[in-house]
Amino acid sequence: MTDTPTPRPKRQLWNYTPQLPLQLAPYWDWPLRPLASVKYLLASWNPIAQRFFILLMAVVVWTWFTPDLERTQTLAFDWIFEIWLRDLVILLIIAGGLHLALWKYRVQDDDYRYDMRPMMKGARAFTFRNQVWDNMFWTLGPALLFVTFWEALMWYAYANGWARMITFESNPVWFLALILLIPIWAGFHFYWLHRLLHVGKLYTWVHSWHHRNINTGPWSGLAMHPVESFFLLFDTMIFFLIAANPLHVLFLIFHHLIGAPTSHAGFEHVKIGKRVNLPMGDFFHQLHHRFFDCNYGTWETPWDKWFNTFHDGSDDGNELVKERRRKIWSTN
Repeated sequence: MTDTPTPRPKRQLWNYTPQLPLQLAPYWDWPLRPLASVKYLLASWNPIAQRFFILLMAVVVWTWFTPDLERTQTLAFDWIFEIWLRDLVILLIIAGGLHLALWKYRVQDDDYRYDMRPMMKGARAFTFRNQVWDNMFWTLGPALLFVTFWEALMWYAYANGWARMITFESNPVWFLALILLIPIWAGFHFYWLHRLLHVGKLYTWVHSWHHRNINTGPWSGLAMHPVESFFLLFDTMIFFLIAANPLHVLFLIFHHLIGAPTSHAGFEHVKIGKRVNLPMGDFFHQLHHRFFDCNYGTWETPWDKWFNTFHDGSDDGNELVKERRRKIWSTN
């Protein structure tokens, strides 16, 4: 009689996950679920939600830390440099602050941390053979320059009448509606740009730079090839087609400047004291970095579900991704 071999324990992929399976925003459900959509909106706009913080930052920056449009009628180094310097400070505070708190000084240990693997050191895949230094270099270099470029272009366009500008007083309904629509537009642009960057040589030559970050930290969000950095904010060109306010422009730009570092932070929450947990990470996108060919967009938009690239974080989702890979490889 032979002993029955002890089954190998299942490898634990994650240290922490939000409630699974993940659910997309209910706007796209059929039949329509208006009550669920309203509840989702209220939850996503509560005062400690990341979206509210991004909008608040846009209001503060537009009111006190943006050059007057009269100055931007003419391209000049001084006001463009002011934008670059302000955005540098924002990145150092948000991405740098999160990195120091969560990764270097580990103020909450591993509470709410998705992936237990450390930031990589000594890996030839990274500039300077160090993941954090690499990420900081590409974020504070090309990415920051292109954020400045797109913002400066929009201020120049508004100042010279190339883009139509509204105010809350002139069109309050559209002004408020656009605030609700911008996250959906950002998700639409991100999904299709992202899918394109996963095709053939575009992935090999461009997007693979970002995917060196299998495990992500705050500096990983904007650490990418300069070509990708340039087109990441191409979604701001929508404001040449629709009437908007500079506040809307900053709200969209800050989805990248602020949203990318926070969504890649690697932690679901940041603990403030014993009772307050600030929503921070994006497990939906963390799954993309782990499994590669899923969750190209955001949970705000339906594209991943409609095109069968949605991973809900469950074990069944893992198997669906593996099966899709097998089919792709079998046809190559």
